Amino acid sequence: MSLSTAYPSQAQIGQTYVGAAQALMPAMVELRRAIHAEPEIGLHNPKTSAKVRADLADLPLEWRAGPSTSGLVAVLRGGGGNGRTVLLRGDTDALPLQEQTGLDFASSVEGAMHACGHDSHTAMLAGAARLLSARREDLNGDVVFMFQPGEEGYHGARFMIEDGLLDPMPDAAFALHVQPNGKHGVFSGKEGALLASTDALTIVVTGQGGHASMPQDALDPIPVACEIVSAIQAMVTRQISVFDPAVVTIGKIESGSTYNIIPDTATMIGTIRTLSPTTRTKVKDNLQRLAQGIAAAHGASASVSIETGYPVTMCDGAAVAFGREIVRETFGDEAWRDMRTPLMGGEDFAYVLERAPGAMFFLGAASEGDDWTRCCALHSARMVLDESVMARGAALHAALAHTFLLKGFAA
Repeated sequence: MSLSTAYPSQAQIGQTYVGAAQALMPAMVELRRAIHAEPEIGLHNPKTSAKVRADLADLPLEWRAGPSTSGLVAVLRGGGGNGRTVLLRGDTDALPLQEQTGLDFASSVEGAMHACGHDSHTAMLAGAARLLSARREDLNGDVVFMFQPGEEGYHGARFMIEDGLLDPMPDAAFALHVQPNGKHGVFSGKEGALLASTDALTIVVTGQGGHASMPQDALDPIPVACEIVSAIQAMVTRQISVFDPAVVTIGKIESGSTYNIIPDTATMIGTIRTLSPTTRTKVKDNLQRLAQGIAAAHGASASVSIETGYPVTMCDGAAVAFGREIVRETFGDEAWRDMRTPLMGGEDFAYVLERAPGAMFFLGAASEGDDWTRCCALHSARMVLDESVMARGAALHAALAHTFLLKGFAA
């Protein structure tokens, strides 16, 4: 059953928001560029929070803040009531990266850049807050706008949840993420695992230092570390099912001080990505056994520590189907793409989706007409996006919230 058949009075919800969002583009661009020029890293983004509060100061929003982060929650009380609440999330933090875009509004902060599109996420969410506030009396419930710092590895969503800022938890939750190397204006998503869990791995191999010209009188940890790196890749391909995959990447090896000294230790750090708790546990156990076993075979020792990161981002099937229908009704069938496989990146919106049914959708932000497959990806120092897609993002946020409050996930 389509939206237009089940709720004829709501058939034009999306289209109404599309037009209104286009009118808000100058304000969204201004906010996005102001945030982009002053990026902030980690759990405390006070300048960004202040920009959001100032931008939305005239709206009838109830604001909440907690002790652990600079995160903000703004609640819009609808004019009607069936008891439903829907949450929309936008992240606010940047990355430790030196920008190389050459933009007029490029980062003014040394070593910090909005290379993951969070500036646009925040601007789109602010736009959605303004769109929905303008139709407050038509909303059958409440909308929670979550402006969240610390997404880039700092567990910001978890801290905001622990601070009670989302209590009571919403009935549904949605987030958008731009893809600078995604086709212009096309939304995508999938049911189930969308993004991977993200754990941080540290392995320290301890041998015995000595003179580089006399390795027989020392116990060199470097070739042991190299052997462990190679064995990890064999372990992943030979012990982990391709249908429940894992990725283990060693991103840094550090050892030694100069050319003629064998060091005492070699340290490796990396990341573990999985799509299920079963594989997550198996990989952790295998890494312990593998590293310690190889080190012992050479007479060395190895310690393995794993810092637990974000859980798997699991999207509710009904929420994905709901979003797909809203996108198609609002922007046309060509504006939606079903993802066949998950991505092995991570996302701390997973903490919200552990507690409330919902979904994250991607929005292609390559310039229209460009070969989007060749555009710089997220986390690139040269990443840029076509700001015009922000109108679509804000409109979809608003249409998802308005329609969910009207009818839930019912089709």
